Amino acid sequence: MTYYIAPRFLEKLAVHITKNYLKLPDVRVPLILGIHGRKGEGKTFQCELVYERMGVEVVHISGGELESPDAGDPARLIRLRYREAAELVRVRGVMAVLMINDLDAGAGRFDAQTQYTVNTQLVNNTLMNIADNPTNVQLPGSYDDKPIQRVPILVTGNDFSTLYEPLVRDGRMEKFYWQPDRADRIGIVGGIFAPDHLGTAAIEKLVDTFSEQSIDFFGALRSRIYDEQIRDFIQDIGIENVSRRVVNSEVPPVFQKPNFQLEHLLAVGHDMVLEQRHLQDMRLADQYNRALRERRVGAAPRPTADEGPSFYRAYRQEASETTHPATAPTEPATPPPTPPQSSGASVSLGDEAAQHVRNLLQQGYRITMEHVDRRRFQTNSWKSCTTLDTQDPAAATTLLSQCMANFPNEYVRLVGFDPKTKQRVLEHMIQRPA
Repeated sequence: MTYYIAPRFLEKLAVHITKNYLKLPDVRVPLILGIHGRKGEGKTFQCELVYERMGVEVVHISGGELESPDAGDPARLIRLRYREAAELVRVRGVMAVLMINDLDAGAGRFDAQTQYTVNTQLVNNTLMNIADNPTNVQLPGSYDDKPIQRVPILVTGNDFSTLYEPLVRDGRMEKFYWQPDRADRIGIVGGIFAPDHLGTAAIEKLVDTFSEQSIDFFGALRSRIYDEQIRDFIQDIGIENVSRRVVNSEVPPVFQKPNFQLEHLLAVGHDMVLEQRHLQDMRLADQYNRALRERRVGAAPRPTADEGPSFYRAYRQEASETTHPATAPTEPATPPPTPPQSSGASVSLGDEAAQHVRNLLQQGYRITMEHVDRRRFQTNSWKSCTTLDTQDPAAATTLLSQCMANFPNEYVRLVGFDPKTKQRVLEHMIQRPA
């Protein structure tokens, strides 16, 4: 089967790989090419097609290999695989690349809750070191002064803004945002359905009908068409005989070509889109977390008219009528909690805390608050109160004062963090139990 290679994709990879093997005078060539874009657009598959077209050897690393219970293992793995790629060039006399799939999933930081481990730090440092010294890549515990072959590194991911900024800076990493246009989508989908002889008009109709879907949707659509054949096969032989007929069978089952008419493809495609909408509309976890957040800050909004009967609405109503759950009333050493004040109530934030708020916002930092009761304060088990989206110091001060009022008998502290590095820059206690 001949698959379609997008011309822009082919050109970008071919130039980057070739440029890294040429000795251009007084030109500093970035070693890493970062291919990023939304999920399911065929970044990795297009790379594999380009490698095959150019005759390039590939050494792979998965984003899941960038973490380990043993500190230093992922960094050593990157160096080892890089040297393996360099050895392929020397032994086989062909170009080779080191490819890291889903780098952002293994080394990125998506929010303040993402743990920044020693391995994450070492992976970033190792990639930067290789990018700066591509012919001098040593394994831990040994040193070889003989230069090795320079090997380009290609990384894929969805959101490179979650990566360490010095790693993705120009000079180390060249960025390529992959978003196939209509012509690319028609070519790629035409390659997927090439054995089925749909015709250009049918392919264009299919692409235009599902223009919001990613490329992998059409591969899943073609696979879904075979479900009818497999269902008939199971009914014919009996479900209890499927294992004996499929596994270790001397004569594998043969299927007739399914119905690949355009109308049938559109009908199955709409069913798949409907399943996607069901998944997006359910969002039970989001409802549950929202209910917990509202209960945490003492809010109990009335249900809207378009909401049906819901466990979460009853939960919020009950939460507004009871004491705050963070304070355990059964603990004899803890004084009985007072009911939380209404969301409109507030207490004074204090001049020092207000100054911290202004300074943090002026420097572009984000603000959140954490609270804890007396018992959990001993174990440092803080809970998040709220994260502010506003950049107005007055509005931020008002929201923080309301949060303090909701937890009058608990410790409350102000936390400032850098949204880029996801690291805390300030922790300031602003309330203690009376």
